[in-house]
Amino acid sequence: MNMGSTVVRFLSIATLFTICFLLCNANLSAPCKQNERQALLMFRHDLGDPSNLLSSWVGKGDCCNWTGVVCDNLTGHVRELHLAGYMPFTGTTSFSGKINPSLLNLTHLSYLDLSNNYLLGNLTSQIPSFLGSLKSLRYLNLSDSGFVGLIPHQLGNLTSLQVLDLNDCRDVGFFNGPDGRPEIYDFLEVESLQWISGLSQLQHLDMSGANLSKASDWLRVTNTLPSLVENLHMSECGLYHIPGGIANMTNLKFLDLGFNSISSTIPEWLYRLSHLQSLILYYNFFHGEISSSLGNLTSIVNLDLNSNQVAGNIPNSLGNLCKLTTLDMSDNNLNGSVSEIFERFSRCSSVQIESLSLSLNNLSGHLTDKLDHFEKLRVLDLANNSISGPLPPSFGNLSCLKAVRIGDNNLTGVVSQLHFTNLTRLVEFDARGNSLTLETTPHWLPPFQLSVLILNSWHLEPSELPMWLQRQTQLEVLSMSNTRISGTIPTWFWNFSSQLGSIDLSENKLYGEVPHIFPSSELWEIVLGSNQFNGSLPLVPSTVDKLDLSNSSFSGTLFHFFCNNNSEPKALSILRLDNNHLSGKIPDCFRNWKNLAVVNLERNNLIGNIPRSLGYLLSLKYLHLRNNHLHGELPPYLKKCTHLTILDLSYNEFLGKIPMWIGKSLSNLMVLCLRSNQLHGHIPYKLCNLTYLQILDLAHNNLSGRMPRCLYNFTAMTTFSEDTPLNFDPEDTRVYLDPVFYIDRYSVGQIENANVVTKGREMNYRNILLSLAIILDLSDNIISGEIPEELTSLIYLQSVNLSYNLLSGRIPPKIGDMKRLESLDLSMNQLCGQIAPSMSSLTFLSALNLSHNNLTGEIPKSTQLQSLDQSSFICNKLCGPPLEVNCSNTNGTVPPVADQKHGGSDLLEDGWFYLSLGLGFLFGFWSVLGSLLLNLPWSVVFSRFLNSIVKKLYGVIVEHF
Repeated sequence: MNMGSTVVRFLSIATLFTICFLLCNANLSAPCKQNERQALLMFRHDLGDPSNLLSSWVGKGDCCNWTGVVCDNLTGHVRELHLAGYMPFTGTTSFSGKINPSLLNLTHLSYLDLSNNYLLGNLTSQIPSFLGSLKSLRYLNLSDSGFVGLIPHQLGNLTSLQVLDLNDCRDVGFFNGPDGRPEIYDFLEVESLQWISGLSQLQHLDMSGANLSKASDWLRVTNTLPSLVENLHMSECGLYHIPGGIANMTNLKFLDLGFNSISSTIPEWLYRLSHLQSLILYYNFFHGEISSSLGNLTSIVNLDLNSNQVAGNIPNSLGNLCKLTTLDMSDNNLNGSVSEIFERFSRCSSVQIESLSLSLNNLSGHLTDKLDHFEKLRVLDLANNSISGPLPPSFGNLSCLKAVRIGDNNLTGVVSQLHFTNLTRLVEFDARGNSLTLETTPHWLPPFQLSVLILNSWHLEPSELPMWLQRQTQLEVLSMSNTRISGTIPTWFWNFSSQLGSIDLSENKLYGEVPHIFPSSELWEIVLGSNQFNGSLPLVPSTVDKLDLSNSSFSGTLFHFFCNNNSEPKALSILRLDNNHLSGKIPDCFRNWKNLAVVNLERNNLIGNIPRSLGYLLSLKYLHLRNNHLHGELPPYLKKCTHLTILDLSYNEFLGKIPMWIGKSLSNLMVLCLRSNQLHGHIPYKLCNLTYLQILDLAHNNLSGRMPRCLYNFTAMTTFSEDTPLNFDPEDTRVYLDPVFYIDRYSVGQIENANVVTKGREMNYRNILLSLAIILDLSDNIISGEIPEELTSLIYLQSVNLSYNLLSGRIPPKIGDMKRLESLDLSMNQLCGQIAPSMSSLTFLSALNLSHNNLTGEIPKSTQLQSLDQSSFICNKLCGPPLEVNCSNTNGTVPPVADQKHGGSDLLEDGWFYLSLGLGFLFGFWSVLGSLLLNLPWSVVFSRFLNSIVKKLYGVIVEHF
């Protein structure tokens, strides 16, 4: 009995020892199951693996040793699959294909990571519903795998699931909807979230990028979400409300509701989530003031309210957030003193803040002189506020500082070498748009190696390029626009510039020649405009994307610039050579410049025709050729440039008719300026197809016929929209304009502008102002007939000029509907009848000219009309203020206002005399020179001369009658 007990005890101990040995020895772990190996091979069969990452998944070997497979050492069952792909920028290709249902044979699978792949069997593949049958799953990550369509409700069967990551932000895009809010396209969709309530063990939920706007039960279901949830990511989900059920998640540590359309104040219950460490609410419509309850979030580390509409002062309770390392409240409506904000942080015994972003607000006051208390600060962004005063010397003690953005404030004073004493880690310094003076010694050696330096509008002492720049071997972006630099650019700078990516030395007093910038350079942006450079244009590297040499004194032809090394494709997309002394023809060498989207050659001395190869610029959006000596007919090959948004050919010598193809092929035009040329014929009705047109200037030509009645098709003039391709801020970080353009935050130069004539003077509109200008100018032609009633449907027109034509009939009675009119010129026509009474409702009208017509009756009474000068109404038969003619004394007839140059009773006879004399002269002139008209140049000159005579005779007759 005793002997048997001893044997049994020995065997038990031996068995336990064996089991322990097997468990502890990795080399003796159980092999994978045969059926599970077959399941993995079937799964592998449906995957595309261009990088051969699963090369080990072959043969009859132990699948537990395959890449990405983790098995249970004791049982050999597959427990985990780590098959995350890689984003394209890593250089490694992700898996493609589809998920094979063979995964259902992995009954012990608890961890499945298929993120960052492209698992689409076709373009409309959904997340497979059979994944909901993997009951052992505790971790499921399908983020950024390209799925679209409905999320299957079967995922709610995964009752053991602790982590669910369906983040699909990689495939999300945004348009602005009719209410101005972002709309999502190409997304995962959710019609009901009831299934989430069954995930009782869930701790991490990420549905960023899924469209939840149609989930009507969202607010209700979140009340039943498990309180165990610690991380909730719902960014870019199309939410209009913040789910109140989140208040029950007492363990919540990470909450991301960014980039939605939530419009409300920040709810008070949000401040009661005492375990919250990260709160991200950026890019919403939160408004109102921040509650003092903010101070209850004592565990908060990261707080992001960027790009909302939050207003008022930042509460004093901010000083309670002593664990805070990252604060971003930029692009809001916050006000108050910036120094008080720093003082609130300093109440903590150890200031932890590492990144502080308060740009694009209304902060004022001076920077505190105790900046050195913030010894851990790495990023300081206070740009675009109203901060004044000097940069305190304590700034130089922020030894951890890497990025400084304090541009576009009201800072003044001197910045010396002492301000940079300990900034050994500084990489980015952007302080543009201040009135600061930089004083350094010629041989100063900065303690930093910058990547970005932007000092626009500073004053450099001495007024030359600093010698210490030569030591900045890591510099990529250099911008010193409007810094009063003068003299020639030293030789060392051109050698130094080969390492740069962007140079902006515009708006200075630099002169001399610019040497050829050699192809070895990595430059992508060169902005040297508004200086006094001379000589021929430099040759630039084929890598350059933007070149601005405008407003200088460059001379010579364009041939060597465009045609030298023309076999090499060029990256250039933005070219500004306007306001120089360039001459000769525009060379026909654009075949290898196909990326050009902006070409500005205006205000030079260019001659000849528009070259045929310009039609190869299929990406061309803005073409400015005004104020040159170009001639010929408008070339048909421009019809290939279907992306054209601005076409300005004004002040040249173009002739012929306005071609019909402009209205058919250039349907994206917003600005069409053909002013001061020699164009004739009717205004083609096809122009009415230009629905985006905002500026139409055909003035000072020989256009005839009637105004087209299809004007109501100019829908951009009838419906106001701020969302246009020209409405952008060049200082924004990566602002997408359209498929052709985007601007980087360091591209500091202005890109687009247009010159338009309004209120009798030429004005230059830039960027957003250009998108708001809506102008129609057909003046100084020989257009006849009545003003079409359809003109009054263009209710957003700001300036209308139809003067110096042959228009007759009455002023349209509904002209008062054009309530945004600021300038209206109908002078020197044959208009008759009374001034439309509705004109009294034009409250924005500041410039009006109705003179030299046949208008009669009383001038309508309005504060606006009576405040105008008498010259607006002279040479008509009008009475009433502001004229001195009293309507009550006229007995229904109003004598015409006498012309000061002519008097009296012989006006009719004089008019017919001048007309007879002119016609006789023309007849004789035709007889003598008729033979010369067979030559085309003589024909053009003579036609122009005849038109000028007719206009002058018409003006004389109008004055007399």
